[in-house]
Amino acid sequence: MNHTPLPRSTLIYYALPELTQAVVTLPMALFVPAFYTDDLGLPLAGVGAAIAASRLLDVVVDPVVGMLSDRTRTRWGRRKPWIAAGTPALMLSAWMVFAPPAGVSLAYLFVWASVLFLAFTLVDLPHKVWGAELSTDYLERNHVAAWREGFGGAGLVLFLATLLIMGFFGHTAAREQLWAIGLIIVLSLPPLVGLALGKVPEAPPEELIGARQRGWPALRLVLSNRAFRRTMATILLFGAAVMIQATLHKLVLTHVIGRPELFAPLILAETLASLGAIPLWLRLAARFGKHRVVTAAALWVGLWSLAFPLLGAGDIVPYAALIILRGSSLTSIFLLSNSIAADVVDQDIVESGRQRTGLFFAVWGMAVKGAVALGVLLATALPAAFGFEPSAGAQSADSVRWLLIVYGWLPCAIMLLGVPLLWHFPIDRRRHKELRDEIAARRRP
Repeated sequence: MNHTPLPRSTLIYYALPELTQAVVTLPMALFVPAFYTDDLGLPLAGVGAAIAASRLLDVVVDPVVGMLSDRTRTRWGRRKPWIAAGTPALMLSAWMVFAPPAGVSLAYLFVWASVLFLAFTLVDLPHKVWGAELSTDYLERNHVAAWREGFGGAGLVLFLATLLIMGFFGHTAAREQLWAIGLIIVLSLPPLVGLALGKVPEAPPEELIGARQRGWPALRLVLSNRAFRRTMATILLFGAAVMIQATLHKLVLTHVIGRPELFAPLILAETLASLGAIPLWLRLAARFGKHRVVTAAALWVGLWSLAFPLLGAGDIVPYAALIILRGSSLTSIFLLSNSIAADVVDQDIVESGRQRTGLFFAVWGMAVKGAVALGVLLATALPAAFGFEPSAGAQSADSVRWLLIVYGWLPCAIMLLGVPLLWHFPIDRRRHKELRDEIAARRRP
């Protein structure tokens, strides 16, 4: 069967909402805890507990939204109604969290943070699922994910550039920065989402002739899917490794290099390098297979991370070079992983007789959140166990050495554990063609 490539305009319109979606949750880690404690006077432990508790709802919300969107049938499609319904809630909750009135309580933060994460799931999960279903071609799925992740990276660039410009003009207060972020979200999200919903088609669900699995047998098919289990394990490993370094970037800049003011410019440079390298990784994936190129991209991160423990005070030039080199593959890891996930769903369509992309992406989303939690835990607990305590002032040479080992060598070791899971992945380009041929032969008219 000949495949008609998607027009570039379709890819662009589809990716547009990611410009704003990519920056919705980042301030929750970088700015909100400090603002609610330093400016609003709430206890740090209580703020952390409120935000953490609000995320616990994801354990229930993600799979429910995924399964319900799989079963939704409207003339507008399955995914679009969820995105349309979640957008106003996301705008409102972002404004309430980022621009709160004076005298708010921990209960206020918990309620609105919960609404924010719920609304984000309503928009982000169906959007990713929609992208996975936009094309059935093995290689074109890479390009769909690349446009989405590329626009997400561009959104982060604009976000960081906005903060740098505000800082240049003296607007460094957390309240001003959060107010600006909230305003950007409220003003930009409606037109971006509206263009995507209005301009991009949604394919009808794929259902196959023959018996369809439901209930426990259908769930058992998910759990017995070898490709699914491998992707779950890889997400946990690669995600935790990346998160360890993300958590420790600023601590290393502050307590080792001694240049904390360069945090935002370095993250901006890393993001630009990652976006610029996407075409190269896509060409490699087309030649060698996306599963092997993902492992190569992860090993690339690990390779340059090996040098971090060799750095010391004032080594800003080599540190910046390492950040840019290791970061040049980060976006490609995520976009190729999403493309592989879409291929795994095709395996399930053949086995279950119906398309359950929402369920699969919901479970993968939970794995990503688990990886984030694991990475943050390892990044904070291990240095502390070896005596590194930022609030104590000057750090011992031994504690700093262990900080750098956790920052550089531990992520490399974790990346290595994930390599065997994907290097011989069961769905390559040939196997995927077999799956699509079987789906085409059995598809209901």
